[in-house]
Amino acid sequence: MSIDIIKLLTINPISRLDSAYPLSLKNIYDPPETLYVIGDIKFSKAVSVVGTRQLSKRGQENTEIICKELVNRGFTIISGLALGIDAVAHWTAIKNGGKTVAVLGAGVDIIYPPQNRELYFKIIESGGAIISEIPPGKLSPHSYFPARNRIISGLSEAIIVTEAQIKSGALITARLAIDQGRDVYAVPGSPGCDYLIENGAQAIDLSLES
Repeated sequence: MSIDIIKLLTINPISRLDSAYPLSLKNIYDPPETLYVIGDIKFSKAVSVVGTRQLSKRGQENTEIICKELVNRGFTIISGLALGIDAVAHWTAIKNGGKTVAVLGAGVDIIYPPQNRELYFKIIESGGAIISEIPPGKLSPHSYFPARNRIISGLSEAIIVTEAQIKSGALITARLAIDQGRDVYAVPGSPGCDYLIENGAQAIDLSLES
């Protein structure tokens, strides 16, 4: 799809005072004043699934197993449209008839990374949403992305890290989730996830799924 089609999409600005603003996000320490939304952000319960961009085959399989089960239980999947675990989480939700929401680190009309162009439109077509606090047409510095992660965790009642390295942005999201009073889960087997479990995250045992 071309950039012209993106321009035809309806972008809805939702103020923190608007009744459509997600209640779970409104209650965090520093909620965005305005969310820019393409699609539908109405959902009853949601879980964030995040992780490394350099995923392994096992990391992909674990993410697919977890997201399929979450969708079957009626959860919306929240993630960040990044390559790797994020993309697998979004795609798995879509392929299993679920809803998924992507939180961007730029304006909602900017597809980043560009490799996820097809996924971007599939999220919208399947009844999900693309959201950001960055105004349309605006890029943001790489330093903003950790702040973006507070929205990913803030929209959710729990966060699951399926595979991560020690310096992964997923660990930043997990820390923010803890600060927001969310439950944090991790799948053992990668350095970042093992670190989270050693520091209080709940381990998800997928051995019976093997």
